[in-house]
Amino acid sequence: MLEAAPAPVTKAKLIAHVAPDVLVLSGLDHDHGDVTLRAFRDLIAAQGHMMAHVFAFPTNAGVRTGLDMTGDGRSAGPDDTQGYGDFAGQKALAILSRFPILPDHSRDFSGFLWRDLPDSLSPYADSGAMPDPVRNALQRLSSTGHWDVAVALPEQRRLHILAYQAGPPVFGGSSDRNLHRNHDETAFWTHFLDGTLPMLPPDAPFVVMGGSNLDPFDGDGMHGAMQDLLAHPAVQDPRPGSEGAVRAAQFGISRDHQGPHAHDTVDWPQVPGPGNLRVSYILPARGLRITASGVFWPVPDAPEAALLGPPDAPPTRHRLVWVDLDMDSL
Repeated sequence: MLEAAPAPVTKAKLIAHVAPDVLVLSGLDHDHGDVTLRAFRDLIAAQGHMMAHVFAFPTNAGVRTGLDMTGDGRSAGPDDTQGYGDFAGQKALAILSRFPILPDHSRDFSGFLWRDLPDSLSPYADSGAMPDPVRNALQRLSSTGHWDVAVALPEQRRLHILAYQAGPPVFGGSSDRNLHRNHDETAFWTHFLDGTLPMLPPDAPFVVMGGSNLDPFDGDGMHGAMQDLLAHPAVQDPRPGSEGAVRAAQFGISRDHQGPHAHDTVDWPQVPGPGNLRVSYILPARGLRITASGVFWPVPDAPEAALLGPPDAPPTRHRLVWVDLDMDSL
């Protein structure tokens, strides 16, 4: 998985180099007919790797609520939406695949209300920081989306991609709204896999893929939500890593982090800042056989490092996370 925008050509080269079979993208604007997504697919194909099948549900990002959702006295800001955005469809989720996608076997949970999550931390609930029955009955949990997307594999097999992109655990007003929402966006999958939500897990092999914006140990956020999902008995953590992340962690605040440097997926060296963190994840269902995994983060003097863009102005700070699965275990 990878954040898609900006600098699409540079990212297309990187994706073609790694050559995934199924790719979850975040940060790509959603539009009618998936015009932007198809154009990006074609850019990747021009670099030598074709993923013919594209899919995206509509996103919550930028969808207006008409209400003041942050308590700042305004109702038309980018945070007065179902998910942060200046316009509907901004910085959405998308999937590219070499294999056909099965819309009739896919589900969109993006309309699930925040208040309906067990042990919800919504500030709009009766016990919240900004109790309000109107906002409580309106606010969805997903910043972008929570999806169950079915992919058709050879020999009539099927793999379900449980995809999401959580908002950051910072900003959002004095109520700690974003902090709590970030926690609950990852806690959603723990409850989903526990079978405590109205919708049940798929009856076929699955992989949780997404950006939680939450490190298990370091940086901002309520780390317990990520720790709980990583430890869930229904999934396994391949702990993908890179030597580039280890090298990058020798500078700045990252040196003092508790978590393993090798597993970081984003390069945030600026000061002040959280440092490099693990915020993107691929968690296959337990029972699927993992043959390899990693984070595409070459060391600076490696030839492949040029695919990351200029060190002083990279197109993205996020690194592509990948996992190889044995098809016979599906």
